[in-house]
Amino acid sequence: MTHWITRRLLHDLEAEGTTACRVALGRDFWIERFGASALISSRSEIGSLPEDLLTQAENAGWVLKRIFLRRLVREPGQLDVPIQIFGDPQASPREVVSESGLLYEIDFSASYSVGLFTDQRANRKFVRERKPTRLLNTFAYTCAFSVAAGHVGAETVSVDVSKSSLQRGRRNFELNGIATTSHRFVPEDVPAYLRRLAKRGEKFDTVILDPPTFGRGESGKTFRVERDFGALLSATSDIVSPGGAILLSTNFSGWTTRHLIAAASGILPPDTRFQIIPPPPDFFGETPSATVWSLLPAS
Repeated sequence: MTHWITRRLLHDLEAEGTTACRVALGRDFWIERFGASALISSRSEIGSLPEDLLTQAENAGWVLKRIFLRRLVREPGQLDVPIQIFGDPQASPREVVSESGLLYEIDFSASYSVGLFTDQRANRKFVRERKPTRLLNTFAYTCAFSVAAGHVGAETVSVDVSKSSLQRGRRNFELNGIATTSHRFVPEDVPAYLRRLAKRGEKFDTVILDPPTFGRGESGKTFRVERDFGALLSATSDIVSPGGAILLSTNFSGWTTRHLIAAASGILPPDTRFQIIPPPPDFFGETPSATVWSLLPAS
C-alpha cells in the first residue's frame, strides 16, 4: 500500500515556504519532492510508480518537470547516484528548493545524498525556535542546520571531512544572504576537532551530533556508530555550555531513539532531559533517523 501526501498538506507546506518534503511512502520505496523535481528511492523494481507520481502531482497542482531514481543499496557507492528517468535530460542537475522559507541547493549528480535530509526539517525548526548563540554542527554535510541557526543570528562552526560538502554549505549561506564572517567551515575529522575545541576552552550552547553509520577519516581510522558513539558524545559533552542542547541522531537501522537515550544517560549529567521532536507530518509517522534532543541542566 502506498501512502501519498494529501493535496491539502502539500499546499500547506508550500504556504509555509517548503518545497522539499516526502510525498509518498511504500513498502520498498519512498518519494521526495525537491522543487519541480522528484526523487524515488527504491529497493526493488518500481513498475508504474513514475506514472502514478505524475498523476498525483497533476491532481495536486504540483508542476513536476523531472523524476530521478535512486537504488537503495547496502553500502554507499554501489550504483547509488540518482539517474534521471523523466524530463529534459539537458537540464542542470541542480535545483534550489525551500524549507520554511530558507533556500538550499540540491544536486542530483553529487552523490547518494542530494544535499538535504528532509526528515530533519522538524529538528531544524527546533533550532530556529531555540535561537542559539553558538552552534556546532558536526558531520555537517551541506550545513543545513548551520543555515537554520545562522538565519536567527547564531555564530556557527560546521565540521565535515568533505571539503566539497562544506563548499556546498557555503553556497547555501550565500543563497540565503547570510554573510559567512561569523561562520567557520572546518574540513577535518570530527573527533580530532572536538579534542582541539576542548583544549581551547570553546563552548557551544547547541551541538548537532549526527554521525554516519560508518565512516573513514583522513587518517584512515574508521568510525562505527554502535562502537564509537559513546566516545564521540563524551568528547562533545566537554564543549557544551550549561543549559545547552545536543541533538543526538543516527540513521543506523539497528538503533532506535531508546538506544540513543541509553547511550547518553551514562555520559551526560544526571539531570539531563530528553525531548523527542515528532517527525514532520509528510513522513506519515515514520522517519529514517532516530533523533532526540538532550537538554542539559543549567548548572
